[in-house]
Amino acid sequence: MLNRRQILAASVAGTAGMMLGTTAFSQNMPSVNDVLYDPEIPVLGNPKGDVTIVEYFDYQCPYCKKGHGELLDVVKRDGNVRLVMKDWVIFGEPSTYAANLVLAAEEDGQYIKAMEALMKTPGRLTREQVDEALKKGGLDPVKLEATYKKHAKKIDGILQRNMAQGDAFNFGGTPSFVIGTRLYGGVMKEKDLIEAIKMARAG
Repeated sequence: MLNRRQILAASVAGTAGMMLGTTAFSQNMPSVNDVLYDPEIPVLGNPKGDVTIVEYFDYQCPYCKKGHGELLDVVKRDGNVRLVMKDWVIFGEPSTYAANLVLAAEEDGQYIKAMEALMKTPGRLTREQVDEALKKGGLDPVKLEATYKKHAKKIDGILQRNMAQGDAFNFGGTPSFVIGTRLYGGVMKEKDLIEAIKMARAG
């Protein structure tokens, strides 16, 4: 197994054969509901879509940020996909800080605005760079941190569940995906995403 702090920048072949809820992979694994339908995590795309994409990502992962626009384009063009972005904070304290503030932004209906502000940054981040990116995006990091503290139990719980899931799936790093009930480790290009969505619909 690759160290989870490394980027798994290979093809999706590594874990694409694994499926949630099957006998081979069900022991000690989170349920399909836990993974796809966590009620405390915002849903992008079409909330009523017939396929769910879950991305495990980190705001300091350059591959996550590089592929983010392409992922959103695929989701938008399809029109019937739910997108759930799960912070898997594997690059240290600045990642936790960033995730806390973005999830806190959801309390004021500004999750997407905050997330996009950080996804536009180029690579590794300090707390100061997180604050600066959020300010450029029209958000107040001091206010967001206060909101986080108010909702810390909820937000900490989200991050703990995400971490437990990423560990259970034995993902090698970020980005990693669950599409439908199949697991995909590593970067996914447009054609990979489209094919995975097609496979999810086929069952």
